[in-house]
Amino acid sequence: MKTLFVMRHAKSSWDDASLSDFERPLNSRGERAAPFMGKLMREKGFAPSVVTSSPAERAKQTARAVMGAADLTCELRFDDRIYEASPRTLLQVVSGIDDVHPSAMLVGHNPGIEGFIRLLTDRVEPMATASFAVIDLKIDVWNKTADGCGSIRDILRPRDLISNPAS
Repeated sequence: MKTLFVMRHAKSSWDDASLSDFERPLNSRGERAAPFMGKLMREKGFAPSVVTSSPAERAKQTARAVMGAADLTCELRFDDRIYEASPRTLLQVVSGIDDVHPSAMLVGHNPGIEGFIRLLTDRVEPMATASFAVIDLKIDVWNKTADGCGSIRDILRPRDLISNPAS
């Protein structure tokens, strides 16, 4: 079995109209939520052996902040295909992960992230910014990732957790 961690980037800023969508950084809420989620990952023992992120600025910042707060020392990769990706494109990205990795994390964008989770698990799950899903895949090699091969073990949404920390 492989474990896939799927995360939507944290909240981004729209303050600078001169920036393209690709260049938009995190806003202050995103700068708080990303490390909060990393800390939560560390507390729950969620430690991917590789992280692959969209190269968009807000996704890169999210991945780095999460990794820092989670004390992850694994490789961080950037894949151009993740930006504006469809669920099928995300499936191709995950299918190309090296089998040496028992677990992997994908940091991307909606609507692709929500669609990808539905493709893998047959469940519709809203993924607000900085939300994080843990998916157990019934596969032994990444290139066997396919429709319906996964089940959701956990979904963490910072909005719910920050407002209700007893959860």
